[in-house]
Amino acid sequence: MSVGIPYRKALSLYRCDYPHAAPAAVADDLLQNHHPDYQQDSLVRLRIGVNKGWLCHRELACCLQADAHIDEADLASCSITETDVLVIGGGGAGCAAALVASRNGARVILATKLRLGDSNTVMAEGGIQAAIEPDDSPQAHYDDTIKAGHYQSDKQLVADMVMDAPDTLRWLINEGMEFEKSDSGDLFTRRPGGASANRIVYFHDYTGLEMMRALRESVFNSNIRVWDNSPAVELLSSEWQSCAGAVLYSLPKKQLRMVKAKTVILATGGIGQMHLNGFPTTNHFGATGDGLVLAYRLGAKLRDLDSFQYHPTAIAYPSNLIGTLITESVRSAGGLLLNGLGERFVDELAARDVVAAAILRECAQGRGITSPDGGIGVWLDIPTMEQRSSGILFERFPKLYQLVKRTHVDLKTTPLLVYPALHYQNGGIVIDTFGRTSVPGLMSVGEVTGGIHGRNRIMGNALLDIISFGRKAGQKASEFNNGSHYKRSGIEHLTRWRRKLIEKSMSLDIKSPLLFPKMANFKLKL
Repeated sequence: MSVGIPYRKALSLYRCDYPHAAPAAVADDLLQNHHPDYQQDSLVRLRIGVNKGWLCHRELACCLQADAHIDEADLASCSITETDVLVIGGGGAGCAAALVASRNGARVILATKLRLGDSNTVMAEGGIQAAIEPDDSPQAHYDDTIKAGHYQSDKQLVADMVMDAPDTLRWLINEGMEFEKSDSGDLFTRRPGGASANRIVYFHDYTGLEMMRALRESVFNSNIRVWDNSPAVELLSSEWQSCAGAVLYSLPKKQLRMVKAKTVILATGGIGQMHLNGFPTTNHFGATGDGLVLAYRLGAKLRDLDSFQYHPTAIAYPSNLIGTLITESVRSAGGLLLNGLGERFVDELAARDVVAAAILRECAQGRGITSPDGGIGVWLDIPTMEQRSSGILFERFPKLYQLVKRTHVDLKTTPLLVYPALHYQNGGIVIDTFGRTSVPGLMSVGEVTGGIHGRNRIMGNALLDIISFGRKAGQKASEFNNGSHYKRSGIEHLTRWRRKLIEKSMSLDIKSPLLFPKMANFKLKL
């Protein structure tokens, strides 16, 4: 742990409403020297699979190259259910895909590891990007997204997403989602970090929670069959090596269930609960990278396996709240970042990877603040923001207002200690504009995919991504239904996978997907 300025001393150096000088220009080597993605000792090259030879984070590589939980004998007494579309994942992306597929006449099962809505979607606070202001345009949205992703995004995916953004908002409003509006009914907007215009539409500081409320109600009022507490432990393959369904595990019954489907849509989210590089995470309990593992074993191509987003501002003190997200909208509203000397050290609305790396630099070089319980971070100067706009904390950030009551910190006088936390999986499964993967019959949407955000995601594009591509995948999946027949299905692909592990002298004792964080000590009981 880096040694910083003691908490009490840093508080004595802090001055509320101090006329802070503009930050110095960010050095060209900031990311290279301080962002976790560039720590070479945390990366390895994959030894088997379609991405053999690619750089991958060590902990993720361990899961991708592990053995399955089950074999053919485990399926002998399984119940079998048939459907047109199987959606795996109950967050925003999965719900959007399921709703559109169902409304287009497909029989849909939506299987989720926990309960419908238990996902990263409900934890998204900031809002959704859409170019709807007179001085904005889809071209500017596209340019900002490409630039923030270090020009590594799939340009077609980005173009399709930004053009679809206004219609995505209309669809959500029709589903019953609320947004902050003026008295005349115009949507309020604010500027996200790394953007050139006010483009975020939002609902207080819990936009994702409001989105999930509306989507849950729509799903419950549809013909979609929802299977809660049913994580996927393996995909089914056909004799043509296409995807033919999945094997689910009923947590209440402790039994495997086979679902044969004409199309499978993976919407399983990210990997935050792997705690890469030992960082805390903003992610929900089920974010363990299951979809990546299942798709990779079946032969789906992945990308950007060494790129992850660390949100700059998560609570660093007190310890019981470490990793709790403080939305970027606080910085957009005027919250400044200060080191232990009371100095502003970065443009708070620069791209997230730049801001996170700047915080890590301050801490590494001794200008961070050491908390009373041994942690480290920098100040998020909310008191100055509150003084300049009295009541803004309560009016615009009610979730944060309630949260800080648990910190016993008076944000009208005392800054909040923050530190980066593992937040988002930039890379993932390669898809086309309809969510189709390189494996026939297998689609993917949401955070489990790669290409849309390149190597760094800009705020507000995640909630846009999951709905835009979720809708597209649902539409295409319902079209695949026409004239299709159920395939012969099983897990024969695991025989080929295990042969590769043995050929490389790799252990068969390690099983994946994780399904739940390591601290849960979860094991399948077959």
